[in-house]
Amino acid sequence: MTHPHFAGDPRTNRERMLAGDLYIADDPESARLHARARRLAHEYHRADSLGEPGARALLEQLIGELGEGAHVTSPLAVDYGENIRIGARTFINCNLTALDVAPIVIGEDCQIGPNVQLLTPTHPIDPELRRDKLEAAEPITLGDNVWLGGGVIVCPGVTIGENSVIGAGSVVTRDIPANVVAVGNPARVRRRIP
Repeated sequence: MTHPHFAGDPRTNRERMLAGDLYIADDPESARLHARARRLAHEYHRADSLGEPGARALLEQLIGELGEGAHVTSPLAVDYGENIRIGARTFINCNLTALDVAPIVIGEDCQIGPNVQLLTPTHPIDPELRRDKLEAAEPITLGDNVWLGGGVIVCPGVTIGENSVIGAGSVVTRDIPANVVAVGNPARVRRRIP
């Protein structure tokens, strides 16, 4: 049965999700892809922890685009993996949570500390829509040579410009320009990088 909110909209919930529109997370194809991502993340964690030579191949299956020389220390948690692009020579420390309902683009030469969260999902403020389990997502973009300190949380729809540094424990709720240092909750620009 179609939800009343979607009357006249013939798209599947997955099609709505990929378009960035409100959807309900009950699409069978999305469930299959999520289960695949969880399995690959688990297998990658095991292989990476043991230093097995096949670890990178598992990560390449999980992540939509993995640049040359990019490294992700396990464990990591993703929704689908396929909506994540990681640029060349980027280093990501352990316990990354990258909820990639919408695209997550990480530039080249980035440094991402442990326990960082990149969160694309959103939920309606309207309590009735939230009760009806509607959700959406907005993409996250990190420019080249961005450094996120440990425990940084990047909220939906945020872009962080190239060369910028986000201090440990900061919560980034709005776009951050290039070539700055930002810290706090919410993160605010504290100085420019010459």
